[in-house]
Amino acid sequence: MTEMAFGTVPVRAGEPILPKWWRTIDKWALGAVMMLFGLGMLLGLAASVPLAERNGLEPFYYVKRQAVFGTLALVVMFAMSMLDPKQIRRIGVIGFAGAFIAVMLLPVLGTDFGKGAVRWYSFGFASIQPSEFLKPGFVIISAWFMAAAHEVGGPKGRLYSFLLMAIIVVALALQPDFGQASLVLFAWSVMYFISGAPIALLTGIGAMTVAGGFFAYNFSEHFARRINGFLSTEVDPRTQIGYATNAIQEGGFFGVGVGQGSVKWSLPDAHTDFIIAVAAEEYGLILVLCIIALYATVVIRSLLRLMRERDPFTRLAGAGLACAFGVQAIINMGVAVRLLPAKGMTLPFVSYGGSSVIASGIAVGMLLALTRTRPQGQISDILARRGR
Repeated sequence: MTEMAFGTVPVRAGEPILPKWWRTIDKWALGAVMMLFGLGMLLGLAASVPLAERNGLEPFYYVKRQAVFGTLALVVMFAMSMLDPKQIRRIGVIGFAGAFIAVMLLPVLGTDFGKGAVRWYSFGFASIQPSEFLKPGFVIISAWFMAAAHEVGGPKGRLYSFLLMAIIVVALALQPDFGQASLVLFAWSVMYFISGAPIALLTGIGAMTVAGGFFAYNFSEHFARRINGFLSTEVDPRTQIGYATNAIQEGGFFGVGVGQGSVKWSLPDAHTDFIIAVAAEEYGLILVLCIIALYATVVIRSLLRLMRERDPFTRLAGAGLACAFGVQAIINMGVAVRLLPAKGMTLPFVSYGGSSVIASGIAVGMLLALTRTRPQGQISDILARRGR
């Protein structure tokens, strides 16, 4: 109907797929993601060698595995970015269904690898963390529900998305995985706000979240231990937070030099949750600021492009994916500098981990697809042509 009223944006007839993809993709965001992956490989060369030696493996064992995982993630990302919003929605819904079932079966078939949280499926040669794949699928299906609620006679999409979010958050908290649970809640809140939710309702949800945190603190030893460690005025230098904090301080502005850092020999998770500490120690604040700028580029560029979109599903899904991507990076780096309690969350495209990097590839591929310029995709273009 809008096209009938305002006219259409010309389409280049018969344009090949790759030239069309290149013309419409957000090249700045794509370049930032590629640079993040490159930095992840560079930091992996420094951070994962000590772990390989401790485990009796060849020095670059984890680097080679990350190269394989990263290559697969990039292939998936490029493939996803070539799809249209309807295809993204279909894949997201199917992927969500599979990941949701996998998360629900974790208490029966999952393993904790001795870390006190049942989050993984072990296959001997590799492991999978299904919650990583659940996030992009959840964003897509929630955006679909919320967008459908705007249609005349549409379903109660907001209510359905809320119930789905509550089930997922409870399931993740029981693992326990409060980091992923908070990320799911945040992404849903962003989409709910954009879809027109009243501030009073969001305030109520925030109050419920605080109450849930209070309950978890009193009845979950895992949660209470992390909160107590975060609130403590003194940091035990023998803990991961202590090693990371000291490494960041030692790095200063320009770092101690490539390969000269010591934190990677002390931190068991230096190549995953605390890789930013390795970057800060060896390369200094300069590299950390560059990494932050790259994440900001992806998020801000995506949100700016989505502001010009008039399809509700595209706006909601894109905003959810972009904000989840950025907040995950903020949480990881916030934990390393002790601004947030430890949550066991990776740094997208930079930390080691097959599930993390491949799921990040899926999410960013979807985001790049949703932020591509398309015919009739921007109201400003149509109104400008109408005014001529």
